[in-house]
Amino acid sequence: SLVRKYNCDICFTPMIVATDFLRSVKARDSEFTTNELQFAAHDAQTLADAACVVAPFSDGVDLNCGCPQRIHNNLRRTVDLCQKAESAGVSWITVHGRTTEERHQPVHYDAIKTIKDSVSVPVIANGDIKYLRDVESTHQLTGVDGVMAARGLLANPAMFAGYEDTPLQCIWDWVDISIEQGTPFTCFHHHLIYMLERVSSQPERKVFNSLSSTSSVIDYLQNTYGTVQDLGT
Repeated sequence: SLVRKYNCDICFTPMIVATDFLRSVKARDSEFTTNELQFAAHDAQTLADAACVVAPFSDGVDLNCGCPQRIHNNLRRTVDLCQKAESAGVSWITVHGRTTEERHQPVHYDAIKTIKDSVSVPVIANGDIKYLRDVESTHQLTGVDGVMAARGLLANPAMFAGYEDTPLQCIWDWVDISIEQGTPFTCFHHHLIYMLERVSSQPERKVFNSLSSTSSVIDYLQNTYGTVQDLGT
């Protein structure tokens, strides 16, 4: 809900284990809250069954093949996998440009470009998208049809709207959404920790990270950064 306010075209749930989703009513109630689902599954039937459950209520289902296991050391294996996925009828393919062993190493843009050139469906690049300028540079290097971001959007949900850092309006939008949706405090607080990391000092982060209630967080934000109304004064 938050990133859609800031020019994000498509967003998925966090990865949901399809087996647990099918087995547990509690899991379905807690995890199925949006209209784009992302599943992880070990077998085709489990994925298909989970997709059928959400199909009447969702716009799309994403199959997560294991972040960040999307590039093989033998690139031919990855190309073959993507071509098989295309033959199976997927609408598009997102490629995280790292191998299984890599975490924060540079993205293999050449591999993403090879995959883009090897299939006809749209290809989305994932990895190291932290600022809007990274979108353009990734497109130039790979020719992909779009980009996906995870950690970049955690740090700045307004990134795709062109903001270098999380704007105050976005922070208060998150407060409003969390209160409206009844977001658990741990999740509410944790996202704000990400969002404030670039714009706060280490002493400020130490104080903020120790807060333990929604009211104390709101008081801190008002006293430290002001309200949205203050922007116009």
